[in-house]
Amino acid sequence: MDFIKDTTEYIFLENEVKISDVIFVPGSSNPLLPRRAAELYLEGYAEYVIPSGKYSITRGKYMPSLPGTETEGIVYETECEMYTDILLKSGVPFGAILGEDEAQYTYQNAFFSKKLCDEKGVQVKKAILVCHAFHARRAYTYYKWAFPECEFSICPVVTSDISRDNWYKTEKGRQRVMGELIRLGNQMAEYAEYANTINKS
Repeated sequence: MDFIKDTTEYIFLENEVKISDVIFVPGSSNPLLPRRAAELYLEGYAEYVIPSGKYSITRGKYMPSLPGTETEGIVYETECEMYTDILLKSGVPFGAILGEDEAQYTYQNAFFSKKLCDEKGVQVKKAILVCHAFHARRAYTYYKWAFPECEFSICPVVTSDISRDNWYKTEKGRQRVMGELIRLGNQMAEYAEYANTINKS
């Protein structure tokens, strides 16, 4: 079906990873994301890793770490704290981690990371974006908005067993991907209106 193909190509972004200035990791409670970011850092792909995230605004607190992972049983206050812990344990030096721990949704992940980079004097001309595979389009949309001059390498991580090859085969996959389309449409309408208001003021 064309709908499945078109949706897959739109949502599941991925391209060649290039040497960059930073590695961005938008918020989540899944340790696979910082683990992948650590691998890229240790392979020499960037000078800094910038994890971002407080906790989901809809939940109001940090969700317990996933059972069966290396973070099970560890109490974290924020997504950024968990990310930082995994990065350090994976061999990323503390000085290479620039954490942002206030963002509660993807738009904030991007723009709060931009504010942090500006405050730290970090110029971002090229960046790697490590994110859930099903979250790639929405994450890229906001980070590109926050860093319009930046060239991005999208490095998706398959989580929750939802990939570009199988998302449409399960109810969980269909709900997650359709939810991304809905959220992106609703949020972009809201943020575009906000941007227009700011530009006119």
